[in-house]
Amino acid sequence: MNRVQGKVAVVTGASSGFGRGIAKALAAEGAKVVVGDVHEHPNAGGFEDDPALTTVEAIQKAGGRATYVSCDVTKADQVEALVAAAVAEFGRLDVFVNNAGIYRNGKRLHEFTEADLDVCYEVNAKGSFFGAQSAVRQFLAQGDGGVIINLVSTAGLQGHPNQSVYNISKGAQANLTRCLAIEYGKDGVRVNGICPTYAKTSLTRQLFDDQDFDRVFTESIPLKRWGEVDDIAQLAVFLASDESSYIHGDLIKVDGGETLCRYSVD
Repeated sequence: MNRVQGKVAVVTGASSGFGRGIAKALAAEGAKVVVGDVHEHPNAGGFEDDPALTTVEAIQKAGGRATYVSCDVTKADQVEALVAAAVAEFGRLDVFVNNAGIYRNGKRLHEFTEADLDVCYEVNAKGSFFGAQSAVRQFLAQGDGGVIINLVSTAGLQGHPNQSVYNISKGAQANLTRCLAIEYGKDGVRVNGICPTYAKTSLTRQLFDDQDFDRVFTESIPLKRWGEVDDIAQLAVFLASDESSYIHGDLIKVDGGETLCRYSVD
């Protein structure tokens, strides 16, 4: 316990899924958390244990400290305001988690629309760019470093069938992680990416409920199961903590061995 005691963390897209799990895990380990999202309540159809509660309510019920700030990560001024709100509420910023994301799939490349490409790039790549910019500015002003964690996905590391627009955006996010690490390590800013495979969130509910997809996917994973939110949340706590002080610029797979296997396309 108390692995991030006293640290101030901002988590985008934190009302549901990975972001909610990360926010709750950070708070449980002593961080003061700012929940940034376009909606305060969790998405319908997810796997949350306590869907009637907002993330802030769930953290407060467990004895933690948190506040909610409405934020659309595709708007630079709103992301700047998110960081400013964290500093106003808790006095500083120590950790920024670029978790907000969107998923599009189910088509071959020639079938996707420009709107599909734009929404993935705007949220996943551009949103993380704005988050990193705002976090770095605050870290440099404070003068004592900080931590940025990007939720990238195995889609940022390799190709997958029928989700090219998503993979393009995640590839950009992976390279953003590398560039940030190279540029700001000297300033004490550590940057890493977490790369999950499919895990149980509202974004993947339709796939999870598809018995054929579930069977094929589970069989393709050496550990023979879907990822859980807590698999990702606990890694995020480790990367936010001083325990990972020499891990920098890495893209860490949380994939049950997925990337060891070959995909086949029918």
